[in-house]
Amino acid sequence: MRIAVTGSIATDHLMVFPGRFEEQLLAGQLGHISLSFLVDTLDIRHGGVAANIAYGLARLGHRPLLVGAVGRDFEAHHAHLASLGVDMAAVRVSESRHTARFICTTDASDNQLASFYAGAMAEASAIDLADVLRGNPGIDFVHIGADDPAAMSRHTRACRTLGMPFAADPSQQLARLDGPTIRELVHGAELLFTNAYERALLLDKTGWHERDVLDRVGTWITTRGAEGSRIDRRGEPTVEVEAVPTTKAVDPTGVGDAFRAGYLSATGRGHDAVGAARAGSALATLALRNLGPQTYEPDPGLLETAPAPARSGPGAAAPVAGAAR
Repeated sequence: MRIAVTGSIATDHLMVFPGRFEEQLLAGQLGHISLSFLVDTLDIRHGGVAANIAYGLARLGHRPLLVGAVGRDFEAHHAHLASLGVDMAAVRVSESRHTARFICTTDASDNQLASFYAGAMAEASAIDLADVLRGNPGIDFVHIGADDPAAMSRHTRACRTLGMPFAADPSQQLARLDGPTIRELVHGAELLFTNAYERALLLDKTGWHERDVLDRVGTWITTRGAEGSRIDRRGEPTVEVEAVPTTKAVDPTGVGDAFRAGYLSATGRGHDAVGAARAGSALATLALRNLGPQTYEPDPGLLETAPAPARSGPGAAAPVAGAAR
């Protein structure tokens, strides 16, 4: 299966605070927060949800088509992804804006405070995904990740018009999207990805019940950090898949993107949803063990040899070390 991955392409500025954010928050003062955290490290890495997922797919032997907008400062990142086999033909280069920036501080409990500057991503809505897909007839599936909101809507409509199966993965953009836009992005998706918080936010903003979502999507995958992932399908019992354990957690940035890459890769190889979630958990844990979202180096055989137990019913999965946010 050949996959087009749409969404943000960014440069990550990753910092580590040795304390815990919660210890700096005072009851009764949350309406007037003014905090500065002295961090121990700064790492500048390639990132962006679409680029991270494309990286994971390429590392697993796929040739994904990356679709997004970048600035002229993208040369090194372009060379990095292209050298791994990512097809860069559909990446738009802005004449005036810098590539997006993700600035994130992680504390000792793996909580994160982050800001995202869109930069060239604001031009992603100028990309005509329908034209891109017509020019790449070998594409079988589209993953629509967090991006400029107008681009996400345009890409979703293009997939529906062309009858192209797609995954809805609005993730970080759920915070700024309104209910009608979220409903448009989700309706008709073959796959829907959220983490646990995004799941609740999606339901709150759309006014839907869980059954309403399942009436509109094929499979709803919810990542739950160290508790693994949850798979929901209409008319079927919920299945919970445990995370793959690790004793070494280095950096949670991009772990959810690695899960998606593993899930999509396994799906393309004919695995069912449970097998795909196991593969996603394996790749997520590998990413967690490395600093930066595009530094892990999986053996393509990893996804065939790292199963995790799956259990039916709410609350069936026991927490283990390892995470996919």
